[in-house]
Amino acid sequence: MTHKRTGGCQCGRVRYEVELASDDAYWCHCRMCQKATGGIAAAFVEVKADQILWLSEPDWYDSSPIARRPFCSHCGTPLGFAFRDGGGGFDLTVGSFDDPSGFRPVAHAGAEGIHEAWLDTRDLPRHYSASTDSVAKRWKAAGLEVPK
Repeated sequence: MTHKRTGGCQCGRVRYEVELASDDAYWCHCRMCQKATGGIAAAFVEVKADQILWLSEPDWYDSSPIARRPFCSHCGTPLGFAFRDGGGGFDLTVGSFDDPSGFRPVAHAGAEGIHEAWLDTRDLPRHYSASTDSVAKRWKAAGLEVPK
């Protein structure tokens, strides 16, 4: 059984729909994904390319001799990863889904690039945007609520 999920970029210019058979996701820690996202890893959901319906087309960046990545050239949101030869499926970034909360990580890829100190952070203090004055005051001054 599949279920439809939707997503897109931060500004809303690029949108997609995809049929998913599971909520499995994975972390990629390779240096290419670290550089492409600006993070210590990229969280992806692997899908078949023909399962994605682009409601509005992304821009594409040839990020290496073997891969290309969809993104929004207006807001910069990284949307995924695909091998240039079309093999191996297609990966959408977990954070680009409208509701990423249902996904669960099941594997680590590019493990040679793992930064171990970042894997288990459950004991670190947690600061919430709505109760962080420097953030909440700015949203209020803009006449808006803190995004959830």
